[in-house]
Amino acid sequence: MYELFIANKNYSSWSLRPWVLMRERAIPFRETLVPFSEGSSFEAFRRFSPTGRVPCLRDGEVVVWDSLAITEYLAERHPGLWPADPVARAWARCAAAEMHSGFGVLRDRCSMNVGLRIRLAETPEALLRDVRRIGELWEEGLARFGGPFLAGAEFTAVDAFFAPVAFRVRTYGLELGAVAAAYAAQLLELPSMRQWETEALAEPWREPGHEDEVRRAGAWLEDRRRPVPA
Repeated sequence: MYELFIANKNYSSWSLRPWVLMRERAIPFRETLVPFSEGSSFEAFRRFSPTGRVPCLRDGEVVVWDSLAITEYLAERHPGLWPADPVARAWARCAAAEMHSGFGVLRDRCSMNVGLRIRLAETPEALLRDVRRIGELWEEGLARFGGPFLAGAEFTAVDAFFAPVAFRVRTYGLELGAVAAAYAAQLLELPSMRQWETEALAEPWREPGHEDEVRRAGAWLEDRRRPVPA
């Protein structure tokens, strides 16, 4: 059986991508969660990942690191992770790759924190540009391929790559057009996303670096996470 190494569900957007893809596509795997360490997680993560980062997939003797590489490895073994239609598949791969390599301002300004609701202290034009571009991509995919998912009727890898954005939209109150906002809400209602959220809220850990990022982002309106044990 596959073993997927991830970090805190409250924080780790990269871990979410292969996790939600495998859950939604009913690919069995064993989850191993290693929480972020204060300061640096490199040494802890190096025990299972050559880069000292998450996620990392193990399949027997095969080690696959990086969320996009994991997706492609799984797609070679499990039909349907990318759309069957070549036009939809090309678009889906482009959109997923754009998410994988881009949207740096969104990542920096709005780091994933499932349990918080935050009012941003500022919304610079570069952040608004990232949010507008995501809205454009979502609306394009839904219009071209008929929905309800980005590349057609089924949840595929491109949806998994944007799943963390749905949490960010809710956490920071990011404004999208009606169609894109409805898609984000739909992602949040998926059984796998609801499971991830429930388990994220129950985590007993707080990592100071991630907490400092969201303190700098703006005012905390609500914290839905389980209190840290004394």
